[in-house]
Amino acid sequence: MDLITLLLLAVGLSADAFAVSVCKGLAMPKISLKECLIVGAWFGGFQGLMPFIGYVLGIQFEKYINVVAPWIGFALLVLIGGDMIKESLSDEPEEETATLEMKEMLLLAVATSIDALAVGITFACVPVTMLAGVSAMINTVLACCIIAGTTFVLSMAGVNIGHVFGMKYKNKAEFAGGLILVLLGVKIILEHFHIL
Repeated sequence: MDLITLLLLAVGLSADAFAVSVCKGLAMPKISLKECLIVGAWFGGFQGLMPFIGYVLGIQFEKYINVVAPWIGFALLVLIGGDMIKESLSDEPEEETATLEMKEMLLLAVATSIDALAVGITFACVPVTMLAGVSAMINTVLACCIIAGTTFVLSMAGVNIGHVFGMKYKNKAEFAGGLILVLLGVKIILEHFHIL
């Protein structure tokens, strides 16, 4: 997985956190830089941590899954992306409150980063190769930092956008994120068959 693919993956993974951040911004009568940083840190931190945990779990079983690795990566990304697209098309209202309490933010951060755990498993199947001549572990840690940073920035932006524009762009962001993940899954399979 190269840098461009990783950046697209990071944007796709951050869509859930962005959507929840928009909801948070919508519920806040007034926002400050501190509140934006808190939301960004929670979501960015967990989006960076979860793929690393997934990678560590994935490499434990690497020898068993190498044969089907591209298919696992494809299936996980398509399932995650498809679920995000389905949620974006749902009419069910999501209620969010303006609170930034630790318990609520922890639950939201975990909930929005579960897909990143699954993506971390794909890193064991389809290794990140951003820096040549560097170990897979260092490349993966760097990838996790890029995912965390992307989510941090987009979550901070989401709070501001939610505060200014409300729910108008929430579903569109979630749909776009899901579509990006599905397309990345298809790209993995096409590369496996040397079509790309």
